[in-house]
Amino acid sequence: MAARPRFRRPLLAGALALAAAGGALGVTLATGGTSASGAGPASLPVTVDKHACGAPPTRLSAGPFVFDVRDAATTFVTVYLTDPTGARAYAEIRWLGPNHALPLSGSLAAGRYALRCVFSDGPVLTSSTVAVSGSAPGTETGYRPMASMELQQPVTAYRAWVSAALPGLLAAARTLDGDVARGDLTAARTDWLPAHLAYERLGAAYNSFGDFDDEIDGRPDGLPDGVEDPGWTGFLAIEHALWHGVSAGQVRPLTQKLFSDVNGLIADFPSEDIDSEDLPLRAHEILENALQFQLTGQEDQGSGTTLATLDANVQGTEEVLSLLTPLVRERDPGLVGALDQDLATLRAQLAATHAGGAAWAAAVSLDRTARERLDGSLGALLEQLAALPNLLSPRNGA
Repeated sequence: MAARPRFRRPLLAGALALAAAGGALGVTLATGGTSASGAGPASLPVTVDKHACGAPPTRLSAGPFVFDVRDAATTFVTVYLTDPTGARAYAEIRWLGPNHALPLSGSLAAGRYALRCVFSDGPVLTSSTVAVSGSAPGTETGYRPMASMELQQPVTAYRAWVSAALPGLLAAARTLDGDVARGDLTAARTDWLPAHLAYERLGAAYNSFGDFDDEIDGRPDGLPDGVEDPGWTGFLAIEHALWHGVSAGQVRPLTQKLFSDVNGLIADFPSEDIDSEDLPLRAHEILENALQFQLTGQEDQGSGTTLATLDANVQGTEEVLSLLTPLVRERDPGLVGALDQDLATLRAQLAATHAGGAAWAAAVSLDRTARERLDGSLGALLEQLAALPNLLSPRNGA
């Protein structure tokens, strides 16, 4: 059966892959203030190699700066501007290739700073101190570099949350199969949605579900016969059958397989890994996926409940964020508040589409104002969430 990948490759990951292939990628990450603009100060050349992390000027005035950093070594290097202890970083070049140069820029308050070079083959070097004097508006507050081990606790907690939720998914799949076994398709249409939402709330774990995700919740995209393909299984195939007049006898193999696949997932999940660096990325990708397939109604197979699925995806995102919040707060406190506000706004707008216990409105039935409001709120939230993968990327040696 053809694979239907649930997630698209993020732009940052794609750029990093290109950099690793031989290019150079520069990133300035700041949690406050503004970066230097094209009208800023002249670029100051700095060359780094295995003998020294450059020779930056010993004194600078507060405000915008630009170092033109060149890697004269034969290996890749990550370059940070930190305080002399390395406790806080203020700018970075994440991946600089041999014989390449990239700008390291930002805006600094008065204080003492240093360049820190982390070479891909091990050496870590620190430059002499740069003393910055004076005052300037909009300077960087810096961020505490994060070691990869700091994400282990959130990942462990998330695995525990998913493990605790899987029996409920199994029970919902059993109920759905029982409805179809009795020939009660009206009950099956009622019980399909809570079962599907129980799965959709687990969004951040999808890439740890392996082939089970395609079996349990795959779309017909790319299958030779589309919705008629005999290899299409899972919630969406059941939805299509239930809302397109298929008999109980024809639906039953699908619900039986769903129950079997969920059982298989439960047995397999303890042996599957969740990459610690994937968790911040999933917080963004769950809703990026929802924007493409749920808010547009593209994934609707007849039930008209993609907005309910979007709401479940938001709940899954909230669970991920609740575990990442301590790490985010100490690096960008303002981002936590912005995310909380944007999530609350989106949840309220979704709730308004089925106020008073009414059935969920189909995405295609929304009027232009409601659709634009939801699209704007989800877009604003995605813009905030896009900061997480970089903010929470491990920076060992910084």
